[in-house]
Amino acid sequence: MEVQTEGRRRDAEEIVARRPRGRPKSVSDDARRVEIIIEARATFHELGYGGTTMDLVAARCRISKQTLYRLFSSKTELFMAIIAKHRASMLALPRDPKENLPLDEALEQIFMINIGEAAERDREAFIHLIMSEAQRFPEIATLLRTYGAEQSRQLLADWLSLQQKRGLIEIADASSGARMLMNMIFGAMISHPGKPNDWPDRETRLRHLRQCIAIFVAGVQVRERVR
Repeated sequence: MEVQTEGRRRDAEEIVARRPRGRPKSVSDDARRVEIIIEARATFHELGYGGTTMDLVAARCRISKQTLYRLFSSKTELFMAIIAKHRASMLALPRDPKENLPLDEALEQIFMINIGEAAERDREAFIHLIMSEAQRFPEIATLLRTYGAEQSRQLLADWLSLQQKRGLIEIADASSGARMLMNMIFGAMISHPGKPNDWPDRETRLRHLRQCIAIFVAGVQVRERVR
């Protein structure tokens, strides 16, 4: 497996070495970071974390290594940025604090439970990649926990706390509620690498996800006070 990965990496380096380098100087650093993240994510998909090098990413982006290291100091920092970008495909947070949607509709949007099939396949493929790589590289597991799950849970807990302050829900522990929601939704939404998807179709799974949200909403709805 490692021999095949090394062979693919050398082939990729030979291809990109023949490409002309250089980008217009008018490209902003923010725009260039976005381009680098997109290209690096594709490279990680193709070659894995171990097979990807900063030199290869720079070549594929047609920029100098100096430019790449100025924007991302290491491969670890680059992968951290990719995880942060991926987090936005898992939870649509933060949101407008003045948003006035019914709670169930807001949660459906936050968890993006009904995205298109292509986006769904891309999201799941990246999840499988990082779960697999985390078993081989401890630094990936740390990044995934710190900049993926923990930050996602905190964003969701903050949103639940805001709804409580607005008087829209009653919840004793927003952090626990966020963990509960993420376990229910992501547990049904994401299949594990090597295990078959046990949903007969997408519509059945969507109904299940909406039922999970409905049960949670019923549990946190504001009760009338007994006088």
